[in-house]
Amino acid sequence: MIHAHRMGWGLRLVAASWLWWMPTVGQAMEVVASIKPLHSLVAAVMGDAGAPQLLLQGNVSEHTYALRPSDARLLAKAEVIFWGGRDLEGFLVRPLDNLAPKAVKVALLAASGVTLLPLRSGGGWEEEDHGHDHGHDHDHERQAGNENRRPMDPHAWLDPRHAMAMIQAIAATLAQVDPTRAGQYQQNASAWTRRLEQLDQQLATELAPVRKQPYIVFHDAYQYFEQRYGLNAVGSVMVNPERPPGARRVQEIIGRIAQTGAVCLFTEPQYSPRLAETVTANHPVRMGVLDPLGAALPEGPELYFGLLRGLSQALAGCLRQG
Repeated sequence: MIHAHRMGWGLRLVAASWLWWMPTVGQAMEVVASIKPLHSLVAAVMGDAGAPQLLLQGNVSEHTYALRPSDARLLAKAEVIFWGGRDLEGFLVRPLDNLAPKAVKVALLAASGVTLLPLRSGGGWEEEDHGHDHGHDHDHERQAGNENRRPMDPHAWLDPRHAMAMIQAIAATLAQVDPTRAGQYQQNASAWTRRLEQLDQQLATELAPVRKQPYIVFHDAYQYFEQRYGLNAVGSVMVNPERPPGARRVQEIIGRIAQTGAVCLFTEPQYSPRLAETVTANHPVRMGVLDPLGAALPEGPELYFGLLRGLSQALAGCLRQG
């Protein structure tokens, strides 16, 4: 499989992977992006040059998704595929090899300027018996021969500085594959980067009053957002997003709420709220909803901004009450 690697900003594309197809003037590229936040960034950079296709449609989790025949057809037609990488979408590792051997494949989590953090452990982030399965595609890691590879947190797009880095990677890739529009891609990337800088400042101002308030998340997807804005998450209900927690884990989280004085527990639209309701029963903790993918938002360039504003509003709204 051909990847984008770090070198300068960091792209090193094997020429043979893209010279086989070069769009003529006016011809749109067949571009696919895996999940809605990444698709939003790709759509922003492409602008009027074309619309990327979204692989994971609707309210689905990238942790548990299984490819459909229509997905396979989409990948087979693609000239350029933007995805997170094996830490995020392990289910795509083999299909990208088998279904899209000629496509340029860019793992945006590997873009220069994106710094991945290890999955959190200890305290409210793992079971008390310190089971080693933290649940982000470990089966895929074993299949790929990376048994000793330290699992990283793949939700890096939730830091807008990383989104800026990804936008530059997207623009550089598209410019190499479609040099006739290189100036357009870079102009779009610069304009959207300025908007991301403004968004970053707005979110910092909005979240500053609630930075010390402790809260629990449904699964540990928000570390990058929390570190960027200095928030005080104290644990997650689910250790493994691919496996529902058992009764022991529920009791651990109930104890964590009492121990830390957590004022909010945030569910996600991808999961049933019934479990969260069990955790919060008979406890003075408010409930909110966080969505790391923008599941309810219309796809397109504006989705990323709606996603981060939604996170900020949900957190500030719940944490500032009382």
